[in-house]
Amino acid sequence: MSELQDLLSNNLVFNHIPFPIIIMDKDGLVVWCNRHAERVFQVESSSIKGQLYPYMNPEKAALYKHSWETILHSKEPIRFEDVEVGLGTGGHTYTTIVTKAFAADGEQFIMSIFEVDEVDEEGSASRELNSLRNGLDDSFMLLYFDEEFLITYANPLFLKLSKWTPKRILGKPIWQMFGEAGEDVHFVETLTATLKNGKVWNGQAKKLKKDGDVYWVDLTAIPMQVKGDDTYYIFLEKDITASKNAQHHLEAIAFIDPITGLENRHRLEQVVNEFIEERKHFSFVYMDIDRFYTLQDVSDTDTENELLVEFTKRLRMYFSDSIITRAGLHEFALVTPLSNWFIEGFLHYLQQHPIYMHGTAIPLTVSGAITRYPEDQQSFVHLIKASHATIKKVKERGGSAISALTSDDHERLNRTSLIERRLIHALDRRNLRLLYQPQVNLSTGKVEGVEALVRWEDSEIGIVTPDELIPIAEESGMIHEIGKFVLETVCAQQQEWKSRGIDLNVSINSSIREFRDKDMAKVFLEQLALNEGVANSLTIEITEKFALEAEAEQSIIKQMKQLHQAGISFSLDDFGTGYASFRYMLLLPISSLKIDRDIIQSITKQEKMQKMIKGMIQFGKSLDFQVTAEGVETNEQLELLRAMDCDIIQGYISGRPMEAHDLEKWLN
Repeated sequence: MSELQDLLSNNLVFNHIPFPIIIMDKDGLVVWCNRHAERVFQVESSSIKGQLYPYMNPEKAALYKHSWETILHSKEPIRFEDVEVGLGTGGHTYTTIVTKAFAADGEQFIMSIFEVDEVDEEGSASRELNSLRNGLDDSFMLLYFDEEFLITYANPLFLKLSKWTPKRILGKPIWQMFGEAGEDVHFVETLTATLKNGKVWNGQAKKLKKDGDVYWVDLTAIPMQVKGDDTYYIFLEKDITASKNAQHHLEAIAFIDPITGLENRHRLEQVVNEFIEERKHFSFVYMDIDRFYTLQDVSDTDTENELLVEFTKRLRMYFSDSIITRAGLHEFALVTPLSNWFIEGFLHYLQQHPIYMHGTAIPLTVSGAITRYPEDQQSFVHLIKASHATIKKVKERGGSAISALTSDDHERLNRTSLIERRLIHALDRRNLRLLYQPQVNLSTGKVEGVEALVRWEDSEIGIVTPDELIPIAEESGMIHEIGKFVLETVCAQQQEWKSRGIDLNVSINSSIREFRDKDMAKVFLEQLALNEGVANSLTIEITEKFALEAEAEQSIIKQMKQLHQAGISFSLDDFGTGYASFRYMLLLPISSLKIDRDIIQSITKQEKMQKMIKGMIQFGKSLDFQVTAEGVETNEQLELLRAMDCDIIQGYISGRPMEAHDLEKWLN
């Protein structure tokens, strides 16, 4: 007899408690109910066993502002007030459900006690509110957000249209459902700011499905206050994609922007492609009005439109022989034969011809990009990409400039696009490989562990260094796939080494982008178990920049602690090159630090550098950190580090990065 069956059969008290009791497994499926539950709900224990019980399951839990994971792992009972449940008589009542998690046979279970006999049978405000909520749930796409705008509930209508699953949407931030373009970011910031001020927001919203497709909704967002200071938010949505698409179709056919009278982006793409087919030489100019939404006196739609119309007049006057289009909310694109110096002169023209609103001159400037065809880029998509890259560069320098990328910049941009395309192919074919660099204990001379380093040599691109690969992978989102590949490969390698009597700790590098996925720790541990990995033989290396950002995000700290509790260690990599913070060293579960190779390379050159490195080692040891020196290449460096009582060295003098089979030979 199992531990759970033994518990139930030996505790007859469960059948004498005057409340219905239902026990569910970790997935919300019924495993047992008491006699009182059978009477009240008119069911048999055997008939509902293995079923998802409608009054307490993962999705219903989210509706009542608790995640299923919270219920499953809570050490204290959790109460749910005013839950509508169906009775065997065919009617409904409102009750309190008390849940208590417990373990048996190594599995997690949840006991739910329904206080049906104590509920008020008369009508109440709570019952009325529940009826209203259920009616809304049946009529609208319905979303609940907590105070931090994390999704706590998504109803079936929303899940069906958006193609999200509860597992992939619950616990995720509001940004998950919107695009990353400037206007999308501004929209979400405006929406959340309105709700935080306690005001209702209503209007049309452009959102993204799980597969990236765009859809439109008529959205009403409502801030809600509950007992205490807790606040949550409700989104009521109606799908208006069909009518919006029809509107966009008509606009695309017309090719005219209704506000400025300029041709729109659809026409822009058509014109550029026509010029390319005809092999005409031209300059593609892209302009973005700087700080558009913070400009003085731009406070409503009418004023914004007036500003755009006045700006358009100046474009028409200055670029009279060019094709001018409106490419975005406050973005404009031109196809012109004009020279760079003349195009750049538009900024001076704007200063001489300011735009006045309500008698006040608006301090309007633009960030612009000039890309030549065919010298710089050879397709519409790449002209747009180059323009965005240029404008990003201009804005980082403060804006108010029209610039062109250098030939080296264009070469790098083209290489980046090629790497993105080839990386998809490489991940699919598992063409990446891992090298392992030894980490040697200075006291014992023994190899204590290795760092796993990703290497990629592509047949078309050649060698792609980690410094080039990782930023591109982060930007494109493929860093998650690389992380999965590294973990699977390391686990398999450790199993193989173990069979040969080799027991090595392996360090792997991780990105802040990976940890921003709310399910990262869960998926990591699942992959670890699936690949028979050993948690206490793994170390995750994070940079100071990672640590500094993690310090400000509770969800990342929580995931790091979850992995640490499972046995995984964390090491602070490249120590000394970023913004060291005593705070994150206390907040994050870090147990070791690695002094950056560039610092170690200077150890023999300056006495001050020696003192600084010695201080860094002593600092690490004062926090009980194990200290590793990276990039050790000479005996002089090694002996200085030994004298400074450094724990571990990693570098060419103790072993270069090598294939697994070469490492085995090297160890022997």
